[in-house]
Amino acid sequence: MNLKSVLNRDTVRLHLKGTTKEEIINELLDVLVQSGKIKDREAALSAIMDRERKMSTGMKHGIAIPHGKSPTVHELVACIGISDTPVDFDSLDHEPCRIFIMTLSPIDKTGPHLQFLAEVSLLFKSSEKRAEILAAKTPEEVLKVLIE
Repeated sequence: MNLKSVLNRDTVRLHLKGTTKEEIINELLDVLVQSGKIKDREAALSAIMDRERKMSTGMKHGIAIPHGKSPTVHELVACIGISDTPVDFDSLDHEPCRIFIMTLSPIDKTGPHLQFLAEVSLLFKSSEKRAEILAAKTPEEVLKVLIE
């Protein structure tokens, strides 16, 4: 799985405005719709929220990875959003999140989904990378940190 093949300038959003888990998820879904990655927003929202109800996707270190599987996508799609203010996302470490990576994948393809989640979680174990992403001023800067 190559993050470069999944993320691009149109799928990175700085300065998210949401202040709740639901607002952040909706804002990220808008990014995927606007970038042409998903067509059926309601089905995508349902998939993400179903997964979120099972267990929060708030990880550690201020990162949340809302994700789901949906018949509305034919390949893995993803976006990343950065919030200027921390948002409570029911994280494992009980800390609020500022970095959000949303992904949707087809129901019948498990490999790319698991590979993407593994790659992203490894990437964010680095406090330096997290700091660089939070300091990024443009989508291109975020992508550069993610891909290096």
